[in-house]
Amino acid sequence: MQPLTIGVTGGIASGKSAVALEFAKLGIPWVDADIVAREVVEPGEPALAEIAEHFGPEVLDAEGRLDRRALRARVFADEAERRWLESVTHPRIRQRLEAYLDEMRASGAPYHLLVSPLLFESGQHMLVDRSLVIDVPETLQISRTIGRDTVDEAQVKAIIRAQMPRAERLARADDVIDNQGSHDALARQVVELDRRYRQLTDSPSAEHE
Repeated sequence: MQPLTIGVTGGIASGKSAVALEFAKLGIPWVDADIVAREVVEPGEPALAEIAEHFGPEVLDAEGRLDRRALRARVFADEAERRWLESVTHPRIRQRLEAYLDEMRASGAPYHLLVSPLLFESGQHMLVDRSLVIDVPETLQISRTIGRDTVDEAQVKAIIRAQMPRAERLARADDVIDNQGSHDALARQVVELDRRYRQLTDSPSAEHE
């Protein structure tokens, strides 16, 4: 049986990277769609040229790299612009993710992770066997993001509105981690899921239980 691909998702500041790092301690490889999204807009990439042509030079910094803060302010203030940006970046992101997933399937690990904030919204859920949602209340998302990214509350709320509603995300989950507690509580949930996923790899008929 091929190793399982587990999709890890959650709203902004839910703790997806922290979860991935806990799985990594258990020998599980992962790829982060956010990191791949940065790769496809590096200088010299076709996507960056399209973005600069569409939005103008104000979304580039002095070195010709993407000014992510400036771009974020534009696209989260205008849904049509956000959708245009996604039409440029999402196909390229998916292509690279598929290549990374192929590499992880050959790694010998029993399963691996695709970490993506837009797992369902982007269609990347079609690349995974199970979905794991990292869940926190919206109030905690807002406070964590303001503290981490030095953005104002209005922009954080705009980002949350652009993502799938919490209830819908939870309804589509195969598994859920509650990440409003301590890091130790998070780690314990990861260990339990690791045990579960290893069992599923050994018993393919139970994959979607």
